[in-house]
Amino acid sequence: MPHHQRPDAGYPDRAASRSTPRTGHLPALKAPTAVVVGGGVAGLVAARELAMQGVQVTVLEAAADFGGCVARHEVAGFTLDAGAESFATRSQAVSGLAGELGLGESIVAPDPAGAWVQLPGSAQRLPKTGLLGIPSDPTDPQIVAAIGRKASLRAAADRMLPLGNLLGKDQLSLGELVRARMGSTVLERLVTPVVAGVYSADPDVLDVDSVAPGLRASVATHGSLQAAVGAMRKAAPAGSAVAGIAGGMGRLTEALLADLKRRKVQLRASSPVKTIAKHDGGWRVASADGTFDSAGLVMAADGVSAVTLLQESIPGIADLKPAPGPSVALVTLVVDQPELDAKPRGTGLLVAPGVEGIKAKALTHATAKWPWLADETGPGSHVLRLSYGRAVGQAGTAEDFTGWPDEKLYRQALSDATALMDTPITDPDVLGWKVVRWVGALPSATVGHRDRVAQVRELAADGSHLQLTGAWLAGTGLVAVVADSRTRARQLAAELKAAAPSSS
Repeated sequence: MPHHQRPDAGYPDRAASRSTPRTGHLPALKAPTAVVVGGGVAGLVAARELAMQGVQVTVLEAAADFGGCVARHEVAGFTLDAGAESFATRSQAVSGLAGELGLGESIVAPDPAGAWVQLPGSAQRLPKTGLLGIPSDPTDPQIVAAIGRKASLRAAADRMLPLGNLLGKDQLSLGELVRARMGSTVLERLVTPVVAGVYSADPDVLDVDSVAPGLRASVATHGSLQAAVGAMRKAAPAGSAVAGIAGGMGRLTEALLADLKRRKVQLRASSPVKTIAKHDGGWRVASADGTFDSAGLVMAADGVSAVTLLQESIPGIADLKPAPGPSVALVTLVVDQPELDAKPRGTGLLVAPGVEGIKAKALTHATAKWPWLADETGPGSHVLRLSYGRAVGQAGTAEDFTGWPDEKLYRQALSDATALMDTPITDPDVLGWKVVRWVGALPSATVGHRDRVAQVRELAADGSHLQLTGAWLAGTGLVAVVADSRTRARQLAAELKAAAPSSS
């Protein structure tokens, strides 16, 4: 039965405080309250940070489960990641959180073999010395093999080309920067497959400052794109660019939920929010599970939902509503195919545009990538995960396969896996399979993204104890999301403490 919490905005009743007899003991102050809308990783991390700062927190999640695309599922008796399966190691944001949750000893590096790229007519090892597929040395034999000698010479000319006014543009896409400095072939055969795999977007629509922070400044400093990439690679932390958690990244969500329960955070799944309004110095949130009044609010839902819910309370924010993120379908195959023990395509492949007959945009050979999983499945058994979904910026030029029925996607995955791995994979080889769909789970940092984020932040900073977080603002990837969520939650906790009535 829906309930209604007393609208005290999380603060003590001042009249009651005045009537308290002076016995030498001050009345206990109520902890400030906050509602977190959205129970993905952004919302869970924000809720934990608030609870650690002494705030009473309620998390409202529309779906039946928490964690969003950081979750696990069962396929052929194995517990596998259903969404995100790694995180970037460029900062300690995720590894630090995992350590706090008792998962520090479970952080693992992938197999160093690295990924391949499927090009029209051939498959090549993806060079490891680049950044988002941009090579630091276009004359490297691996690069020449992937793009050809003519394109390699064109890319190498980047060292001698004047910078002109390219870097001075207010809005610059990753595609424009690469095409201008290194030519179209590098963009199409190296950068586009990587970017489509990571961001589900075409490089021509991605804001270079958002997807490659510091790259523009590095080009200006070093005089060329390749020198800038080389310098950034050299400055990056030693070791693999990504890491995972033994047992699957979904363990992070499970550990977060266990921690939140210990901290007495109210977790309400299957509780879609209907309306949000400012009320009595705080916020009133009406959901399918009841009405909640609180002093503070963290909006950690997807961008479209966040703006829709806040547009009546925050004038002007409706004009900044983002486009829905791309949909992604993941087909996981667990197969008995001993020929794959040889890891014929490293840890998997990214697929370049124009490859005929293959509709997947990427294939992860999970048992080749993660030794812990290979130990679980044993010799001969393999986990292949194929990703489908039209990239942002390709509307009208690429078919969207995410709406296909599961059976049809499975059939396509068998065909694509056979072609990409250069090994026959048929029905009798399949021990189990599953399709998972993520709708709008990968918001893209399109050109102008940073300006839009700044405008959203400015509108929200109206003194009403509101913070917004999530990938649509922070950027794609767990590192960005976790770091931003913690920052926003700490800011809100500080605001609530500063606004709380003094006990003196």
